[in-house]
Amino acid sequence: MNPFSSAIITPSYAPDFERCRLLSWSIEQFVTPSATHYIIVPAKDLSLFSQLKKPNTEIVTVESILPWWVQRLPIVKNGWLNFKTGFVRNWLLQQVVKLAVPQQVSEDILVYIDSDVTFIRPMDLESFVDGDRVRLLHIPNQLTPEFAAEFPIQDKWLNATGQLLGLPATPLPKPGYVGQVITWRRDNALKLHRHLEKVSGRGWVEAVCNSWHLSEYLLYGTFVDQVLQQQSGHFYDTEGICYEYWGDQTLSDQQLQKFLSEMPSRAKAIMISAKADIPPGRYETFVKSSQTYGFRSS
Repeated sequence: MNPFSSAIITPSYAPDFERCRLLSWSIEQFVTPSATHYIIVPAKDLSLFSQLKKPNTEIVTVESILPWWVQRLPIVKNGWLNFKTGFVRNWLLQQVVKLAVPQQVSEDILVYIDSDVTFIRPMDLESFVDGDRVRLLHIPNQLTPEFAAEFPIQDKWLNATGQLLGLPATPLPKPGYVGQVITWRRDNALKLHRHLEKVSGRGWVEAVCNSWHLSEYLLYGTFVDQVLQQQSGHFYDTEGICYEYWGDQTLSDQQLQKFLSEMPSRAKAIMISAKADIPPGRYETFVKSSQTYGFRSS
């Protein structure tokens, strides 16, 4: 019997409401056993997202998760004010929110799923557990010099991660931890908070907000692998379970159909990036078309 409880965590905001609505539907259709889905949104979007509230879906505000000294700047679209460290970009604030969730919930396993993900096959949360170990996305040697040249932001994420964790710089290649449907252990995330405070000599939120670039998934994965090591209580998933479209080109209906038909058998969900500017209503029909794709069990 699985000794762990699970929660699904989705940060979102008004422009992604329809995507989040489709994700919420897909979780209800395909994910077992039932787990509380926490959708985290800015307070100004609370009324809109309240439509998605169900017995197993809670709508939580960003502001309720952050300390009082981190405040939205009403006249600045893309930033917040941290009274201890100064201006905080929206991008970084999203990472802080994900890192702060473990202090706000009690479930043992946190499953992070962004709004642009949709489940289209049955997904058993029990598959994330093997005895007393929990799945961790760990892609061996993903971060190579060639990868870093193509995605230079990776170097900035790696540098920030090393500084926050107090780790010496080491050469590439390194494993990657960034993807969709990410699983953390809550107890490890709380250990990460304490480690950040030990290294920095300040509160962990303050330490993280002092970074300009950060990947929360890279930070957690590196902490697990290099600090906790054999004590992490994780096992590796080296492929992931989400089939992804990262392009910024809008797909035709025929291209959408082709994308879905080529979904690998182990994938349980799809991610179509909001950058592609494809209204979710266009692919919702395909996602729900069990007769065509056979995604749903009979």
